[in-house]
Amino acid sequence: MKRRRLLAVLAVLVVASGCSSSDDKVAPASPSSSASADGARKAVETYVNALNSRSATDLIAVGGVKDAKWSRQEAAQILADRGGRGWKIKDVQIEHDMGPNTGSARLVAEDKAGKPLQDTFTVMRQKGTWHLVVFTHQPTEPGKEPASTDKPGS
Repeated sequence: MKRRRLLAVLAVLVVASGCSSSDDKVAPASPSSSASADGARKAVETYVNALNSRSATDLIAVGGVKDAKWSRQEAAQILADRGGRGWKIKDVQIEHDMGPNTGSARLVAEDKAGKPLQDTFTVMRQKGTWHLVVFTHQPTEPGKEPASTDKPGS
């Protein structure tokens, strides 16, 4: 038991010694993590371009969903709310906080009238392509039941 505790303390010390202080220089990102952030950022840029051009097809593509009646309807709603306003990206922050293929993207933009837009998306890489999770009404596949949020019975 003491050996496990000693190993755990040593592991914590190794991790803590690897952490940098605010005075340390930041090491450059590895090429793969940099490429991942670039791909996710490109997906956010594609989303903004789809909004500005009011393109349901581009919005569906960046959303990574099937082009179907439900996705066209949801894309139309998204474009009615945010489309055609001349959004200009002020900042995009990508964090791979859920693994190398899933993370968060924080978008700060401004429309041509100066109205701000701040939004956070889940970004996912599927088969090498980054997508934003912007479609929320995707139907379940036939034969599958959606996950329940009910509390289990006693």
